[in-house]
Amino acid sequence: MSCNPSFGGIGKGHLMREVDALDGLCGRVCDRSGVHYKVLNRCKGPAVWGLRAQIDRGLYKENMQKEILNTPLLTVREASVEDLILTEPESGHPGKCQVAGVVLGDGSTVHAGSIVLTTGTFLRGMIHIGLEMHPAGRLGDQPAIGLAQTLEKLGFAVGRLKTGTPPRLAKDTIDFSGLEEHGADNPPVPFSFLSEAVWIKPEDQLPCFLTRTTLKAQQIIYDNLHLNNHVRETTRGPRYCPSLESKVLRFPNRQHQVWLEPEGLESNVIYPQGMSMTLPPELQEQVIKSVPGLEKAKMIQPVILPHWLPLLTFKMPPVTSVLLCVIGYGVQYDFLDPRQLTASLESRLVQRLFLAGQINGTTGYEEAAAQGVIAGINACLRVHGKPPFIVSRTEGYIGVLINDLTTLGTSEPYRMFTSRVEFRMSLRPDNADARLTHRGFEEAGCVSQQRYEQAVRMRAALDDGIATLKSLQFSISKWSQLLPEVSISSSRRSPVSAFDILQYQDVSMEVLAKAVPECLDKLAQWRQLAERLKIEAAYEWCVVNQQQEIEEVRRDEALQLPEDIDYFAIDASLSAEVREKLDSSRPQTIGAVSRIPGITPAAIVNLLRFVKTNHQKTEKLKALPQSGKYLPGKMYSEKATSQRQMSAEFSEEETQSTFVKTPF
Repeated sequence: MSCNPSFGGIGKGHLMREVDALDGLCGRVCDRSGVHYKVLNRCKGPAVWGLRAQIDRGLYKENMQKEILNTPLLTVREASVEDLILTEPESGHPGKCQVAGVVLGDGSTVHAGSIVLTTGTFLRGMIHIGLEMHPAGRLGDQPAIGLAQTLEKLGFAVGRLKTGTPPRLAKDTIDFSGLEEHGADNPPVPFSFLSEAVWIKPEDQLPCFLTRTTLKAQQIIYDNLHLNNHVRETTRGPRYCPSLESKVLRFPNRQHQVWLEPEGLESNVIYPQGMSMTLPPELQEQVIKSVPGLEKAKMIQPVILPHWLPLLTFKMPPVTSVLLCVIGYGVQYDFLDPRQLTASLESRLVQRLFLAGQINGTTGYEEAAAQGVIAGINACLRVHGKPPFIVSRTEGYIGVLINDLTTLGTSEPYRMFTSRVEFRMSLRPDNADARLTHRGFEEAGCVSQQRYEQAVRMRAALDDGIATLKSLQFSISKWSQLLPEVSISSSRRSPVSAFDILQYQDVSMEVLAKAVPECLDKLAQWRQLAERLKIEAAYEWCVVNQQQEIEEVRRDEALQLPEDIDYFAIDASLSAEVREKLDSSRPQTIGAVSRIPGITPAAIVNLLRFVKTNHQKTEKLKALPQSGKYLPGKMYSEKATSQRQMSAEFSEEETQSTFVKTPF
């Protein structure tokens, strides 16, 4: 956990549940390492609840290492990767070459059938503190220079992004007495479907505290902008987790929230969420002391000292012998245009090379974990010659995340939100196992037998429970007698089922079981089942109405575009601008085409007509005796040259819309 000591949140909690449904580790480890569990967005429906937890940094590291080091057939080797081993490409797949392994910093090599790169902020990473700049991917760690150069030489479109981290504060120097305290949930809600409960007792959870910045902090920042390189908008930073300097510049004369979050049960470190800064050290100290509750706060952070760190420290009383006063800092790093990837996260330029995490332009642990599990699955399937494992937009938040990246790209760190998802009512945190676990077991082989059997049991219990509730029917007057505290609408047709009654906000399975114990008592006793039955009832009408839209999208997604299609050459009524956008984005389906900005409905229809016609011709040719060398799918024509000439005549203003021309 390189930055904040928390997992989950709105939209991010969905990703955590989906990663867990595919047997990813982070959810289970968080359930054994959290110190404060909270479900966000409780004021809204369960479809957009955001599971979140503050994590004990030391416990998480310990538990994660145990899981990794005890995984059968997994070898862990620590080293820097400096270069890729490349060979000739294999036919039938896009790409100019094929990766066959990596070259390590000591010159040794590791050969592999597939490679997954998760470089974080290390590709040509540069740390910024005030006007100081130093090569590093993270405080104390050297950047990946050789690998970045290799990727650029291979022709990847490279952009530049930035992020930052706040100074850490000593807990025993903060005055919490006047601050707003926020307690954890009781009972805590686990991330993992395998967890009956989290490891910590509800009463032992730690609180978080809320404070706010002042106008004095704003003035310090305004007066010293000339001493801050990182805040200049030449490189795009995170829109939804910006530095304090960026917030002050964008939203002046406001009090900005600062959450004081514990880093562990036994830790004296507090993470001030919302105070990421890159000012010089003495000015960061002034900003901190201007915040209510932090007037006497001391900055601390346990680190491995890089050679240049003493230049950036300043005199303060020592906290302990192993802690050094270190300030917040920013980091700028390279990322690759994710439109150069397929939906399996395999590179289009280099075969068998998969990318995941911040190298694809995302921000956050959860987005990285979601990409990591999909890239890992597909890297394995690629080695075994099996079809890729693709999660579509209709199946999960993971599908939305990857589709957005590979179709639209990004010019700023991408963060997952529920608002990005078209089918929120169907893609809920509670049903991630029903959506993905079966597929993960059958198609990807990534799900354990234990998890699969549990998901099957839960699915069967849900089906039986819904059938039981729907079969239990009474008149409205009878229900009114059984549940006098519930205002049942008299406009409903009689008889009314128990499943219909469960849709009322004040009705739970426990309430129904008390009214009709002989039929429903067993369903109410299984807490997880009872909660899911309630959610299924609440969203039944939404899901039914949404199903037709989902099927329409799936039909569009089923219309695959050939990987080697030459958009400048195909005989379709498409403008030069549309051809340029299609060639840049390389959408894999008609559904993906419809989400590219600037692609008109008429262009989609014309492309769809061409694809269907070409598919029919290919099928007819396949049925004929093979008398010559015919390569289906190769869509070249005599129009290619003229179309490229048209494209080359674009104005400079038009060509600046492409990724390579866009400044970062």
